[in-house]
Amino acid sequence: MTAITDDEAWGAFERRDRRMDGRIIGAVKTTGIYCKPSCPARRPKREHVEFFADSGAALTAGYRPCLRCKPDEVGRDREAVAQAVKLIERAEEAPKLEELAAAVGYAPHHFQRLFTREMGVSPAAYARGLRAGRAQANLSKDKTVTEAIYDSGYSAPSRFYADAKDRLGMTPSAWRDGGRGETIRYAMLDTPLGRMLVAATDKGICRLTFDESVSALHRRFPNADIQPANAAMGALISGVMDAIETPTAVHDLPIDVAGTAFQEAVWKELRKIPPGETRSYADIAVAIGDPKATRAVGTANGSNPIAVLVPCHRVIRSDGTLGGYAGGLDRKRKLLAAEGAHWEEQGKFAI
Repeated sequence: MTAITDDEAWGAFERRDRRMDGRIIGAVKTTGIYCKPSCPARRPKREHVEFFADSGAALTAGYRPCLRCKPDEVGRDREAVAQAVKLIERAEEAPKLEELAAAVGYAPHHFQRLFTREMGVSPAAYARGLRAGRAQANLSKDKTVTEAIYDSGYSAPSRFYADAKDRLGMTPSAWRDGGRGETIRYAMLDTPLGRMLVAATDKGICRLTFDESVSALHRRFPNADIQPANAAMGALISGVMDAIETPTAVHDLPIDVAGTAFQEAVWKELRKIPPGETRSYADIAVAIGDPKATRAVGTANGSNPIAVLVPCHRVIRSDGTLGGYAGGLDRKRKLLAAEGAHWEEQGKFAI
């Protein structure tokens, strides 16, 4: 194994880390059985386990699959999800769950759970996100709202407006027109991490960024009614300061952001990382069901509009080095240190 060391593999088995299923196989010498990391069976002693990159290698070495965790099905499950994603992306209208499940050979309820576990969202939510992402892109082009709606795969304007209400935060016309008709309030905060801009719509925080100016906010939403914070925004500002000053606590502030289905899957996975822990870009790619999308995960990380609350600072490189950060690496180090992330030797964080 070159990508994952034996110590990392053992750690995944100790944690029963479902995200590592399909990436490593653990074989028990005393029983002759191999398992995936999330297997619920009792763990053997470390010295009785050896690791393989895949089931084929374990079979060649003379081991047989565990009947409890069924490690050979992991690859089949992920292939089914990948096939379903392609079907959704190619369809003019979102396929029904029953149609997707039948196409990949699974029972509907089982495939619903499988798809959600792999992608972080249900098939229906993935399809909505895909359409909304296309609509967002089309609305930014020189098209009428009606053209954008039909070009994005919606069967009727009512479908788009229903999605837009939940996802875009702004009406379709406002999104296309630089926030026209929307009120966005802002404040500049002096935080332990330096100057930060916080901006919010009536639905929640839409930006929390380092060193961004009010003029940049105007450029981002040139037709919105952008105003200084009022008394009603005080609770949000207080919550943001608490989140920055006590990063190990749980903070549940309302957020009003939208991205592509891929971006939102990444951001959702980021919010699952507990304070004091880190994940690699490859870990996030695996968690959202697209192991080859490490570079795209990095791009989605970099486009995160809500610093700290959507903790992209908890994602580092597989070798423990920091990688990038929109707020600068010094801030990333401070955030991780404040959360109690574990340092390894030579200034690297532990994965």
